[in-house]
Amino acid sequence: MAPRSKVAAWALWDCGSTGLNAVVATFVFSVYLTGTVGQDIAGDTSPAGLLGRALTLAGVAVALLAPLTGVLVQAPHRRRAVLATLTGLAAVFTAAMSFIRDDPRYLVPGLALLALTAACCDLASVPYNAMLRQLSTPNTFGRISGFGWAAGYLGGVGLLLLVYFGFIEGEDPDRGLLGLPVEDGQNVRAAMLLAALWLLVFGLPLILTAKAEVSPDSVQASPGLLGGYRLLWNDLRSEWRRDRNFVYYLLVSAVFRDGLAGIFAFGAVLGVSVYGISPADVLIFGVFASTVAAVGAVAGGRLDDRIGAKPVIVWSLSALIVVGMTLLVLSGPTAFWVCGLLLCLFVGPTQSAARTLLLRMTGEGKEGIAFGLYTMTGRAAAFLAPWLFFVFIDLFGTDRAGLVGICLVLAAGLLGMLLVRVPDHARS
Repeated sequence: MAPRSKVAAWALWDCGSTGLNAVVATFVFSVYLTGTVGQDIAGDTSPAGLLGRALTLAGVAVALLAPLTGVLVQAPHRRRAVLATLTGLAAVFTAAMSFIRDDPRYLVPGLALLALTAACCDLASVPYNAMLRQLSTPNTFGRISGFGWAAGYLGGVGLLLLVYFGFIEGEDPDRGLLGLPVEDGQNVRAAMLLAALWLLVFGLPLILTAKAEVSPDSVQASPGLLGGYRLLWNDLRSEWRRDRNFVYYLLVSAVFRDGLAGIFAFGAVLGVSVYGISPADVLIFGVFASTVAAVGAVAGGRLDDRIGAKPVIVWSLSALIVVGMTLLVLSGPTAFWVCGLLLCLFVGPTQSAARTLLLRMTGEGKEGIAFGLYTMTGRAAAFLAPWLFFVFIDLFGTDRAGLVGICLVLAAGLLGMLLVRVPDHARS
């Protein structure tokens, strides 16, 4: 196993990336764009609809480029350069959000910056995840993966608290401890500079310390765009012949990972519309939820190393379905807090174990392409939870019914997971 300092540097990158995503894509900048900048936009399409289109385009770009990124970073010596480039671009695009004023003319540029940032962060996860093998052994995959997820959750908590109390809190024209004016979105625009700096500060330790010892014979020229897709096709055929179960797991994990994403995407919406949580308390719940998820990721990582990743995934998905269906028949803020935090407790172990099981099933030196495909398939299945969420709402005429759609996605992932065969060498 690598020295603890290198493991810490690796986890800190997730701290920076998750914090930036929480502020940019979930709680602050996306809300600013749809609720303030685009409030008086002309035309029939709502700002939220345009946001959906922008994120869809980002998802398509990631689905197309993630496998190619995986081919590029199969060589360990390229991982730091690719990670540094994508991290730097994400920071630049986030900092540029500080120019997006409270004017409908700035909506499209703001959406473009949001989509570019989201795509860069998703693509950066490919070399980042591939580095896990360089930092751990089969006996420590789980705990180190869980530590990384936990650091990410806590990074989201830390940056959200800084942004809330420093830039957002209050009802006066000047907000937060810094007393920044709401006029023209100056407080939110300033917060984007902090988010960009947050990513750079927490990303630099890994970028500066991630070195691979490479022999001259192992260094190959970059395959280029067309050459990269040819290598991708060859690798896909090779993996299919080597272990079709590996390809099957990619598809199954994409399904249940989308269910996990649905919990975070729609949890706050249901808390307000169904269970009576005030909008002001949603951010506080998010802080507690991320903290609980971090605890679950650490505990799940240790269980992963002891009993294996598949049992952790199966039992966690089972618990998520039971808690979700229980929440379906309950009402009130207390039920949402208790069941919501229980859901978050089991999300962390599932996410962590899903990553380590892929690594355990991947051939030596193939982790780059494996995580490229992992990101691509995750994007390809990203429509399932949102689609079923709204299908059940329309079918039963109540937001509460959307929970059934999310639970169905989790159940489909659980059933598929039961059929995944874990090779003997991947059990330890």
